[in-house]
Amino acid sequence: MATDISEFSYLPAQADSLSVPVPEVERLVLPLPDGRRVSGLRYGAEPPRVTFLHGAGLNAHTWDTTVLALGQPSLVIDLAGHGDSAWRDDLDYTPRTLAVDIASALDAWTDRAQLVVGQSLGGLTGAALAAARPDLVAALVVVDITPGIDTSAGPAALREFYAGPTDFATRDELVDRAMAFGFGGTRPDTERGVFLNTRVRDDGRIEWKHHFAHLAAQALDAHDPGEATAPSVLSAAGWDDLARTDAPVTLVRAERGFVTAADADDFFRRLPRATVIALDATHNVQETAPRELAGIVADRLPPEL
Repeated sequence: MATDISEFSYLPAQADSLSVPVPEVERLVLPLPDGRRVSGLRYGAEPPRVTFLHGAGLNAHTWDTTVLALGQPSLVIDLAGHGDSAWRDDLDYTPRTLAVDIASALDAWTDRAQLVVGQSLGGLTGAALAAARPDLVAALVVVDITPGIDTSAGPAALREFYAGPTDFATRDELVDRAMAFGFGGTRPDTERGVFLNTRVRDDGRIEWKHHFAHLAAQALDAHDPGEATAPSVLSAAGWDDLARTDAPVTLVRAERGFVTAADADDFFRRLPRATVIALDATHNVQETAPRELAGIVADRLPPEL
């Protein structure tokens, strides 16, 4: 496992594997009016053109390889309760709530409407953002999620993965567990992901940095749209958000991920103006097919100002 404590220690090797230069990168932190904070990473010296939103249980660094392959000024934001963004006391990690923080971050850190790329929970959050703040979203790429997926399939694996202990003696234990569930790619890639998504407690135990590890089984329970006052992550409100989105929408389906061919057909039936693209990848497309995903994103970049 890595011993360098810098969160950017992996970037040179990742860039070298892609034969691309290492861009300027910095950690951003925005205090919010309620006392919480939202954090993110800014890649490149120019104003961001693309904003990336990660899935549940991940963090901004899941996008590192895709951002390097893309080679464009980018902003990658930690969703509330993940990475270096603050946890929510009300435990509300539904897309419309998460989108409020993202809008604040884009207001502070960008100077133009963004191509928003969201994977899994980040994709639903991107849809909620596009519906509520169309001025911030030039185009939307939703990666391997729809509001109507069968939660007895992929999400059930996430529930089982997080159903175990939330702290461990070593990071290697977590790497072994993640690989046993088929999450991540190669062992070095999985080690990198675990290193960047965990922290060492005062007692020396390793724990997940994200709040979602403690809530995943509940949040990803049976496919129930919930009530208007307490919707689920996969609430039908996501379809309403997508329907209200004026920006061009692309669905990227991972052929070994959560969205089935039938799910993709249902998506296109509901949003006939959308584009649907299938890739040979697992649910975390940004980690298992980063070059291909970067190519799709590059093709959808809005014109430069």
